[in-house]
Amino acid sequence: MFAVRIHGRGGQGAVTAAELLSVAAFDEGLHAQAFPTFGSERTGAPVVSFCRIDTRPIRSHEPVAEPDALVVQDPTLLHQVDVFAGLKPDGFLVVNTSATLDQLGLAELVETLTPEHVVAVPATDIAREHLGRPLPNAPLLGALAALTGQVSLSSVTDAIRDRFPGQVGEGNAHAAEAAYEHVLTTMRRLTDA
Repeated sequence: MFAVRIHGRGGQGAVTAAELLSVAAFDEGLHAQAFPTFGSERTGAPVVSFCRIDTRPIRSHEPVAEPDALVVQDPTLLHQVDVFAGLKPDGFLVVNTSATLDQLGLAELVETLTPEHVVAVPATDIAREHLGRPLPNAPLLGALAALTGQVSLSSVTDAIRDRFPGQVGEGNAHAAEAAYEHVLTTMRRLTDA
């Protein structure tokens, strides 16, 4: 089983991201589930959502305590909430930021993880460029697909277009594609270094 935990703030699409990821996995013939947990249900409040993907039916319905992949939609959460709790040393980490992870004070954490499993993605900037709005969820799904290989980019963009038909879906799909390419470029630089 591959378990994903997404940390964001209300209004950033963390819940929708988990749902879209589960649809992408389902469309590839996998079993998947997605669900959120809320504190106070208001815009800007911390939100956590979860997605599990497996080749077999999934029986567990508890929150993901030890994620295989962690997505941080809002870097302001990094030092407010224990977003890294339970992240495995070989786990994947995607952080929405245009800064470096060192600049965010994460150098020590990053050293404990597999370098090819960690990426910073300017998802909010990518979303603004493709949507005209700062919604990082679709770009972060594209980034996660590139980093982990758990679902294909085409399944992610199909799930996005099905959920949001028309111009909104197209903009989100293009944002996911741009983030996917960003991650591939970043990983090539890592392997060439």
